[in-house]
Amino acid sequence: MLTHREYFNSKAAIWDSLVTPEERSKLESIVKGLNLAPGGTILDVGCGTGILIPYLLAAVGPTGRVVALDIAETMLKMAKGKGFPANVEFVCADVMEIPFPAATFDKVICNSAFPHFPRKLEALKEMTRVTKPGGRVIICHPAAREAINHLHRSIGGVVAGDQIPPRTEMEALLAAAGLVNIEINGGPDFYLALGVKV
Repeated sequence: MLTHREYFNSKAAIWDSLVTPEERSKLESIVKGLNLAPGGTILDVGCGTGILIPYLLAAVGPTGRVVALDIAETMLKMAKGKGFPANVEFVCADVMEIPFPAATFDKVICNSAFPHFPRKLEALKEMTRVTKPGGRVIICHPAAREAINHLHRSIGGVVAGDQIPPRTEMEALLAAAGLVNIEINGGPDFYLALGVKV
């Protein structure tokens, strides 16, 4: 069976075509709702082909910084080819070993990637580690939890078991990672889970 890295590398060429205009609009709304501060430093975990980067750049502005991290080098190559400005940095790395010191980022955001992390608590702990005290770790999807989970089961293979946990389990994971003020919002067409680092 393919690894997750191999699977996502194999999908890189068509990835952008899989994201509908409606989903892009939802992602833009989600980012706007986070009230990211101009000049902030954001880590985009599991950035893929850079779908979230334009909305993050719009939020942090030219004085901000976006670090886009992904395990799949072909996804990153696609993202790099989009001509983002110099305040976007690309890093090929695993979420389990984020190559930055503790308390580097104002916010860490993970869009449409969290279900694919086999060890979810360890991934959340690592995302929390690189977040500054008072900063937020944000998990989001432009679809409902049930829709995401069903999609992964229907695709099968390496992603078949990649699920967003139920609310109580997700709350426990976020708390165990060292986050407080935990919020989980799931509408019919989006999913958002976040917490603040103490």
